[in-house]
Amino acid sequence: MSEDLKKTININRIMEMIPHRYPILLVDRVLEYEAGESAVGLKNVTMNEPHFMGHFPGFPVMPGVLIVEAMAQTAAIVVVETLGVQAEGKVVYFMTIDGARFRRPVVPGDALHIHVQKVQSRSNVWKFRGQALVDGKICAEANFSAMITDKSV
Repeated sequence: MSEDLKKTININRIMEMIPHRYPILLVDRVLEYEAGESAVGLKNVTMNEPHFMGHFPGFPVMPGVLIVEAMAQTAAIVVVETLGVQAEGKVVYFMTIDGARFRRPVVPGDALHIHVQKVQSRSNVWKFRGQALVDGKICAEANFSAMITDKSV
């Protein structure tokens, strides 16, 4: 295993790195991280999350937009961890979402593994490819780009 591959980043460190908080913080832990390149995030999907009250009553399904947001948050962790302390607390804004595909529902009790891979980075714009898996099966995938910036934009 490469020295650049960290095994985990815990929730306390994640909250230092990105500004998201409950109920929109969608990464519980980073299981793997490769400096400047990729990460695997973990979201433990639980029934007590507020979106399940209305999406869909009687058959709770995690909204696809939140799965893509979990990919973006995992990617933001890659960006912040790569750029270091000067990037902490800054915001990573979506610029594009392309080719989003939703293959199977994500439901309470699932452990959502969020794989993100850097495709390109130039200045403060980063492009990623993301996949969300449950039990090794792809639930969602998307290509997206984001810009890291100060909160004042």
